[in-house]
Amino acid sequence: MPERLQDNLHYQFQDEALLNEALTHTSLHGKTSYERLEFLGDRVLGLCIAKLLYQSFPNENEGDLAKRHAALVQRKALYEVAASLKLGDFVSLSSNEAETGGRKKEAILADVVESLLGAIYLDGGYGAAEKVAFDLFSDMVKNQKAPPQDPKTRLQEYVQLHYKSLPDYNLISQFGPSHAPTFEIEVFAKGLPTMRASASSKRKAEKKAAELLLSYIDKQEKKNS
Repeated sequence: MPERLQDNLHYQFQDEALLNEALTHTSLHGKTSYERLEFLGDRVLGLCIAKLLYQSFPNENEGDLAKRHAALVQRKALYEVAASLKLGDFVSLSSNEAETGGRKKEAILADVVESLLGAIYLDGGYGAAEKVAFDLFSDMVKNQKAPPQDPKTRLQEYVQLHYKSLPDYNLISQFGPSHAPTFEIEVFAKGLPTMRASASSKRKAEKKAAELLLSYIDKQEKKNS
């Protein structure tokens, strides 16, 4: 099966041990997981996407490029790339993780995209990693007609325009171990329902809560149009 994945990536590994490591989930005890390669691949991806955007939008300022970059390296975008590669077919999981839907989990598949880029970087150098990253993300870049707007900014502008007020974010609870806490955030905006979301940081939870409220607003506007 790794041969099929390498065909999908248009890259052939010299050291297939790196490929196997990049595909190994932490649930497989006794085997080296993809976590270290994911750490490396996250940085490689960031640089590759920055260069791709720099070349693709020569007239845009730093702020707009940063918005595009943030959208392309977030989990949702990585999951789309993973789906295009059918990564779920190749990830090595424990039987329990597989039975609970691990091959379709957004977090796992997004992590594996990064671990693969880290592995390619070690196997073939930056040029090889850049070529693969450009191939995987170029269509997404082309489809970004305008710099994506942060959900919190979009929500703030909508609430200001329609309700002459500002959204308010409140911390509802914090739970989990001190080294890996989870934050539950509530967003309230006058005239709109309250939404809650949880994430590993307050900023991420606020963003998710804003996205939920924006999704509600979009559905209501479509219903009324």
